Amino acid sequence: MTLQITVAAPFKHTRKMGMRKNELVYYYALDRKWMSTDQAAVLLRRAEEAGLIRQENGVFSVLFDPSTVTVPIGFRPASAVFETNDPAQELIGRIVKARGVPETDVVAEMNGIVREQFDGNLLPPAALVLLAKKYQVPYEDLRDALLAALRK
Repeated sequence: MTLQITVAAPFKHTRKMGMRKNELVYYYALDRKWMSTDQAAVLLRRAEEAGLIRQENGVFSVLFDPSTVTVPIGFRPASAVFETNDPAQELIGRIVKARGVPETDVVAEMNGIVREQFDGNLLPPAALVLLAKKYQVPYEDLRDALLAALRK
């Protein structure tokens, strides 16, 4: 949610639906002093990956209505806006928690499935889904993100 608020802020403040990269970087880094210029560039990439903005002909357009987002007074984005969520790593964590074993054991078992049962013809996220099913660990909420990771 913080990512959406951070993305919405400049569009809401300027009442524009499209802004150039330099305008957005200026807003985040110099006007609001929320982050460095490099971090602002990372933020824009991350927002594109999350499907919040789109770049076309050098102009970033917001893909949601920024007027529906409330930017709290004194808002400052948390460092989490720069972190990417790795669905495979999250699923590994869930399996670790469910089984009570070290992460290395889960990764080793995943690699064993890939090598021994599929002769290396299975990608790790798919092997993790097989492990999740085996140990009855819920993974359905990560299905879309895992599929996207497989397509990359």
